[in-house]
Amino acid sequence: MNNNPVIIRNVTPKDTPRIAEIYNYYIENTVITFEENPVSEDDIKCRIEKVKSKGFPYIVYEKDGLVIGYAYLSNWRERSAYDITLETSVYLAHEAIGSGAGTALYTELINKAKEIGIHSLIGVISLPNDESRKLHEKFNFTLIGNFRESGRKFGKLIDVEFWQLIL
Repeated sequence: MNNNPVIIRNVTPKDTPRIAEIYNYYIENTVITFEENPVSEDDIKCRIEKVKSKGFPYIVYEKDGLVIGYAYLSNWRERSAYDITLETSVYLAHEAIGSGAGTALYTELINKAKEIGIHSLIGVISLPNDESRKLHEKFNFTLIGNFRESGRKFGKLIDVEFWQLIL
């Protein structure tokens, strides 16, 4: 019998080292985030506090006692008129891609968005990222647009897609 089931739960301070580890992989090895310098545990702690201070969810996916993914909602834009729309973020340990953890996290994130009265969610994908495209399609997000050559990382110009789900 498995004593450490898969659980999705609210983030706690003890999760910050693992979240930093997961996110730093993407910073250092991919164009999935445009950040270029690794983040510290303190950076992550501050980011979690900012999300939670606004009443937005920040959740983790834990399997066998190890966090293998996390997700949260954040402001789409700062003006109060945009308060009905939030941006989604979902990150998995790179070895967990394809495990179903992303689907489980997104399901919970969407449910929590509905609970707090959010009207619309925006997913932002820097390309290439077929896994994220498939995930957004699975949840019936609509591709709204592609901002061509919007950023530069690793000496390459990167396109960014915006996907929207009306709740």
